Amino acid sequence: MIWNESIECMDRETLRKLQSIRLKKVVEHVYHNTPFYRKKMQEMGITPDDIQSIDDITKLPFTTKHDLRDNYPFGLTAVPMSEIVRIHASSGTTGKPTVVGYTRKDLSSWTECLARAFTAYGADNKDIFQVSYGYGLFTGGLGAHAGAEYIGASVIPMSSGNTEKQITLMHDFGSSVLCCTPSYALYLADAIKDSGLPREDFKLKVGVFGAEPWTENMRKEIEEKMGIKAYDIYGLSEIAGPGVGYECEHQCGTHLNEDHFFPEIINPETNQPVEPGEMGELVFTHLTKEGMPLLRYRTKDLTALHHETCECGRTMVRMDRILGRCDDMLIIRGVNVFPTQIESVILELPEFEPHYLLIVDRKNNTDTMELQVEVRDGYYSDEINKMLALKKKLQGRLHSVLGLGVDVKLVEPRSIERSTGKAKRVIDNRKL
Repeated sequence: MIWNESIECMDRETLRKLQSIRLKKVVEHVYHNTPFYRKKMQEMGITPDDIQSIDDITKLPFTTKHDLRDNYPFGLTAVPMSEIVRIHASSGTTGKPTVVGYTRKDLSSWTECLARAFTAYGADNKDIFQVSYGYGLFTGGLGAHAGAEYIGASVIPMSSGNTEKQITLMHDFGSSVLCCTPSYALYLADAIKDSGLPREDFKLKVGVFGAEPWTENMRKEIEEKMGIKAYDIYGLSEIAGPGVGYECEHQCGTHLNEDHFFPEIINPETNQPVEPGEMGELVFTHLTKEGMPLLRYRTKDLTALHHETCECGRTMVRMDRILGRCDDMLIIRGVNVFPTQIESVILELPEFEPHYLLIVDRKNNTDTMELQVEVRDGYYSDEINKMLALKKKLQGRLHSVLGLGVDVKLVEPRSIERSTGKAKRVIDNRKL
């Protein structure tokens, strides 16, 4: 199903014309209303007249998370505060939060993008959505809530946590669509199994999972444990929130709503565009946002883009699954390592649960990696030889993928702390 066929299936030439018109308008908007961008453009010797088409986007300055924090809280807004009707903020791990302001029109555009996503997953007004993303300053809860209401579905505003109640209401209310992080979905799957309620008594059919990177193997794990179809939803608060991109029924890449958010892929070292289909850092420019439009915002997410028409008929560009973030990448003894690579290996092997903790340290001037991973029920044993064989199997597979030795520590099922939000998978104790 397609929510907005005229946009989602628009031919590429018409789409580029639309993007060109919108880019020119947004550049004029920020030049005249955001002192930060006017100063940046003047320093580069650029005026809005230099932007005549979407191809001119490379002339514009980049924006980073540091710029948002330097202009905290409202320095990047391009309208009076009287026109800002919603404020979200991402907590971040350090320093001040990044703040985002929305006008009424911004909220309407964002909600329509979510309607496109939910329709692509096969959801409609007969569905009951259980929104188990956090509500509040995080964009996930309220974003998914508005999108589900927009397609006419019933919404249970659960928020995250309180797992026992989640399962009770999911069962009693007949929730058919679950929105949460993939790591929490796995936690819920185990909790449902422990609850003693038969899985066939649940009406769940679709999972809408995002807010953290996850692998294809993790998707299979969730689908098998919950008996649902698991879809990725992509977003980031600085751009809108969930719904910047979404998968279709073919699950062969994330369609980006590029009529609202123009994507580029750059080499994060040189800042230059990469060849089509090549991996690099994802960059977004707002094309329709009024409240706080950003030019060439560097997401730090690593992926690639594909412009061929999808089997579903959508012409919107497709994005590969996020490999990780530039700042998530660990450099271990000169080798680039992403947590998603480790997760993918763990999920290939039936003996292990998808719950792990990677502890990175430096001893005697040498980087070390310890991987704590849960062994599944039925495989965990008191017999040392069996556990040694399991450990060697995982170490060998990790070495072939990473090219590095990993100290594997096998732990009992359910012994690694679970998270109701974004899972904490890596602890880096090095003083870099």
